[in-house]
Amino acid sequence: MKSNECSSANNSHGIPLLVLGSPTATGKTSLALELAQSLEAEVVNADSLQVYRYLDIGTAKPTRAERERVRHHLLDVVDPDEEYNAALYCEQARTMIGELAGEGRRVLVVGGTGLYIRALLQGIIETPPVDEQIRNYYRDIRDRLGKHHLYGLLEKRDPQAAGRINPNDAVRVIRALEVLDQSGQSILELQQKHRFADCPYAVFKIGLRVERNELKKRIRQRTEQMMEAGLLDEVRGLLDRGYSETLKPLQSLGYKQMISFIRKRCGLDEAKDSISRETWQYAKRQMTWFGADRAVTWFGPGETRKIEEKAREFLAQY
Repeated sequence: MKSNECSSANNSHGIPLLVLGSPTATGKTSLALELAQSLEAEVVNADSLQVYRYLDIGTAKPTRAERERVRHHLLDVVDPDEEYNAALYCEQARTMIGELAGEGRRVLVVGGTGLYIRALLQGIIETPPVDEQIRNYYRDIRDRLGKHHLYGLLEKRDPQAAGRINPNDAVRVIRALEVLDQSGQSILELQQKHRFADCPYAVFKIGLRVERNELKKRIRQRTEQMMEAGLLDEVRGLLDRGYSETLKPLQSLGYKQMISFIRKRCGLDEAKDSISRETWQYAKRQMTWFGADRAVTWFGPGETRKIEEKAREFLAQY
């Protein structure tokens, strides 16, 4: 294990924290419920879409019955048209974890948004303030020449950072280019320098690893389950409330495809296929993100008892 990892090995005086982070459709929710009940822990959400009210089915948010079994925190925090980001999450999650720890409660952080988990454990990286002139320069390139041309610039100048960013994520591509222009350093260098400099926790990280073909199958099944549960009606309800389809949460997986169907830009089968296909692409990026973290202890399907034993061993130290 690297010496700069946020873990029980080098932070014995921190608040003990169980973190369950892994790709979508690997079974995090059901495992979290079993672990939390068995360990008498409470769950703190680390999913960037489950913080939004009214986005329930498409985000695979724990149901009301599941929340009655185990207390969940940082679900339904903001409306879909409100700003929310990793910095806000870090502030709110740290406050919540501190309060729960102060009450003597165990905490299980659960989610697939690696950026939120990193922000919670490391704090927010200090990068140069936004220079609107530089940002507008790259936005102009994006608008005139397209996202892939913009991504090509980053690939040439900072291939390592480009390898960690989705080519279609123009916001992160532009930010990486801005940081490079302003500081002369890769955003990855700044992240590495900052890494775990601000971790108030002793952490046991749990990851769920599902074989690729099995995960593809689960993703397809979950898409069908979401449709049967009423995803289309949920999206119609959001639009009926007056929320714009251009809002960031409504451009997320599942929601944008249903909106395309509602707006008659595609058929229903095409929309469902798109959800499954893009969810698989997202899951692969999550695999890369979580797989790069050497502090994660990985488990396979059906190893709930083993996970519980390891979690108890970790918690027994505090």
